[in-house]
Amino acid sequence: MKRTLLVLAVIFIAVACKNNEKTPAIVEDITKEDITTSIYPESVTKVFDAHGGIDNWNKMKTLSFTMNKPNGAEVTTTNLKTRAELIDTPTYTSGFDGRTLWVTEKDGNEYTGNARFYKGLMMYFYAMPFIVGDDGIIYEDAEALTFEGKTYPGILISYESGIGESPNDQYIVYYDAATGKMEWLAYTVTFGKEEKSKQFRYIRYNDWKKFNGLVLPNSISWYKVEEGQPTELRNTVEFTDIIVKEEAPENTQFGMPEGANIIE
Repeated sequence: MKRTLLVLAVIFIAVACKNNEKTPAIVEDITKEDITTSIYPESVTKVFDAHGGIDNWNKMKTLSFTMNKPNGAEVTTTNLKTRAELIDTPTYTSGFDGRTLWVTEKDGNEYTGNARFYKGLMMYFYAMPFIVGDDGIIYEDAEALTFEGKTYPGILISYESGIGESPNDQYIVYYDAATGKMEWLAYTVTFGKEEKSKQFRYIRYNDWKKFNGLVLPNSISWYKVEEGQPTELRNTVEFTDIIVKEEAPENTQFGMPEGANIIE
């Protein structure tokens, strides 16, 4: 009888210890959950969440969209992890393989643009607000924007030294205080300059659609600016054939073809 009780006691202790061992694992899982978004300020996370979440965005590797311009369709394809990019138009193709920026001219058309300035530009505007989740960014509260009687809180985004082609650029993301959805973007242009600019330009984001679980723009609209504030609509750029997915694009498409011009 004593031996039976001893065996039962050992079994009871073993089961109790086994159950106790499970508790730290559950706590650990809870701690790990949502670890990505915890590195951002609360206001930034609120905006990300309103657009499908930065964790979902970080799973994506391909972004592609088309803009229909007067001279034809401009198709932009980006590897979101390496930032390799291909911009294909009826008159030229521009590519960046992660190291080399190149341009090829088509049908005798001379390329007169600024490939280095334009690289990544429209992708940045399209991928808002997620693009401000990149490394090397500094977040601060900005003065709110009031437009047509509604006030939008603002988040000022600036860059650490040496980040990107234009580390002196600044952005302000304005969002709906109730929903967290992004409504406006103010931005400066400092490409080729050594200091920050105080002249902000304004883009309105009020045409959203869900793509693969992420809320991204169908179109964005530039506004005229007077005394540092947006006033009236200037022009709208529409996006079609939008693709955002977890599969990476084929890297060979970003490679420089024979006869292309290298952009220094």
